[in-house]
Amino acid sequence: MPIRDTLTRLPRRLAGSLLALLLSSGAAQAADLDVSEARLRLMPGDLPGAGYFQLHNTGDEAVTLVGADSEAYGKVMLHMTVSEDGMSSMHAVSELEVASGDTLEFAPRGYHLMLMKRAHPLAVGDEVEVTLEFAGDRRLPVTFDVVSPRSL
Repeated sequence: MPIRDTLTRLPRRLAGSLLALLLSSGAAQAADLDVSEARLRLMPGDLPGAGYFQLHNTGDEAVTLVGADSEAYGKVMLHMTVSEDGMSSMHAVSELEVASGDTLEFAPRGYHLMLMKRAHPLAVGDEVEVTLEFAGDRRLPVTFDVVSPRSL
């Protein structure tokens, strides 16, 4: 193979490798969005999983998270855990706005993704792609690390 062909392919391979590395580390970025610490709490059997992450808006305008989707689950919903009079309950959330410069945390006992109807078996250590959906038909794929409930 001529040296010129090798040199023109190198930047594409390097860019592809860097993208794969970023996505496999539980982080993803779009021009003005940064997702970090993406973890999926795996529960036994057919119990729903929960997705936790931090969403930082580095842009100049607010963004609105309106949903999520994953081929690994039949249904993904935005949820919030609410504690009232010593009792905790979960409620579906239709959308969440993240102001410019703000970070929205998805964590146990707070906002989280509820992942239901697992499409295939998963194990701790696997990775699951979840696409975050924003107003204006904007989508951001994020790789979640599958973790044990005890690790959270």
